[in-house]
Amino acid sequence: MGRRPTWEFERRAFGRGARAVAGVDEAGRGPLAGPVVAAAVILDPDAPIDGLNDSKLLSPARREHLYGQIRARARAVGVGVVPPAEIDRVNILQATLRAMAEAVAGLSTASPGCPADHLLIDALTLPGVSLAQDGIVKGDQKSVSIAAASIIAKVTRDRLMASLDARYPGYGFAVHKGYPTAAHREALRRLGPCPIHRRTFRGVVAEAAPGRGVAAGAAP
Repeated sequence: MGRRPTWEFERRAFGRGARAVAGVDEAGRGPLAGPVVAAAVILDPDAPIDGLNDSKLLSPARREHLYGQIRARARAVGVGVVPPAEIDRVNILQATLRAMAEAVAGLSTASPGCPADHLLIDALTLPGVSLAQDGIVKGDQKSVSIAAASIIAKVTRDRLMASLDARYPGYGFAVHKGYPTAAHREALRRLGPCPIHRRTFRGVVAEAAPGRGVAAGAAP
């Protein structure tokens, strides 16, 4: 078994005077449809959660279990969601940064007495956010806080895509969650894009059936 996330980066931040360290991560940068979702999590060092890891390395059942543990035991959890229309308007990187900033802002709402004072972010840093922060490459495999954020973001997004599957049937969103699988590409060719597809993404442009698609409507 490979290296698992540890408290190493959190301990470094505490050693520099931090009191509330938040891990930040996203889910949904690569799909052709649906929102990008980010989460920020402040874990409680006195209530460690066993089994935290990069959400991509966990089974769906294990992610769901850990999601419940994090929600019950973390000091604070914030979530940010940026819809596909906004992704098309500003590009996926900017949308991801906005979702992360929204998630960090949500920590104060979730726990008014526990605002984050140091951020550990998977691969990125947040411009315009006046908090100490470290961008850590593959941080979801190195930091327990980022791993926890990756689980919250992934489960939240998967649940959103499952609900959108009922709203836009035929695409298989509950199965592939909007990622560019063969089945999703075939559905795009057959049905055309629906309101939650990212119209600026090459895969949507390449596969969309000419002149076909669900009538435009308010997308989440």
